[in-house]
Amino acid sequence: MTRNQRTAGRPAAALITLLVLLLATACGAGSTDSVGTSGGGSPTVRIALGVDASYAPLYLAAQRGMFEKAGLDVKLVKVEGGPAAAQAVTAGTAQMSANADSTALPQMVSNPELRALGVFQSSGRLLKVVLRKGITSPRQIKSMGSIQGIGLYATHEYLRHHGIDANSVRIQQSSPQEIPSMLRRGDIDGYILFDPWVTKGVEAGGHIAGATGDFGVTYRQWLLADQKWLKGNQKLAGKVFKVVAEADRLVTKDPHAGALAAHEQAQLPVAGTEKAIGEISFRSRALTSADVTSSRKIADFLLAQKLIKSAPEYDTVLLRGWYDRHAG
Repeated sequence: MTRNQRTAGRPAAALITLLVLLLATACGAGSTDSVGTSGGGSPTVRIALGVDASYAPLYLAAQRGMFEKAGLDVKLVKVEGGPAAAQAVTAGTAQMSANADSTALPQMVSNPELRALGVFQSSGRLLKVVLRKGITSPRQIKSMGSIQGIGLYATHEYLRHHGIDANSVRIQQSSPQEIPSMLRRGDIDGYILFDPWVTKGVEAGGHIAGATGDFGVTYRQWLLADQKWLKGNQKLAGKVFKVVAEADRLVTKDPHAGALAAHEQAQLPVAGTEKAIGEISFRSRALTSADVTSSRKIADFLLAQKLIKSAPEYDTVLLRGWYDRHAG
């Protein structure tokens, strides 16, 4: 067991598990029944997602009734983020989820029924490197805070890019909400996160030292579904993705509208969200061979860290061309 693995965030993992259990209790059996409806029309589709600017198209679609106008009954299920969204699909408390590639891949190992349908946004600028006051060079870093998935992968890539052995740095996994406080207390020298946690880190005395794209890390957000549900609901899932694609176009055209929707739906600050939206490419598309190559690189990292025991079956879990057939 490496030094980094010993510092894994057990409290965050426990919170995620609790959230999934709470979702299962609150939503009940009706949420897992894809043929059930709220009003005798379209089956209810629950989409699990986190709470930050990257989900602005989904917030906008909900705010403007875009799903209803398309004849759909869609409900957004907000969770902590990270693996919790995909875990909600696995638990049956949601039919679809929005997850970053680096977060989804480990879940696909533990639940091979998960399927990535396509990409709805990507960015190499949203996640920023925040260093505490007095840290002027990566070489000074002795400890970093990190979230699971994309955060841990980006942290290792950042250190590798600067020629630093990750095993020489204490990496403490925690929730986004806790990490700026850890920086303020001096428990960590830096972290890689998205807003509002970047801004909170600056308010805590830190400074921005770059973005993930500066060292070659670009995340992709996928829409996921469980194969057991998907095989009987291909057309329905395609209609949902079409609405998300349209919302992508609207957010790109009017970032302020996306920020207002995020504020209304998830209480996110308007100014900071609008700024973050400008750093994201909101475009829905099919998965390609380039996405498979990127996924292999991420999975190789997870294997090397012993965070997964095997690689997912890429040709099975990544549905290349599905978007073009069902949502394009």
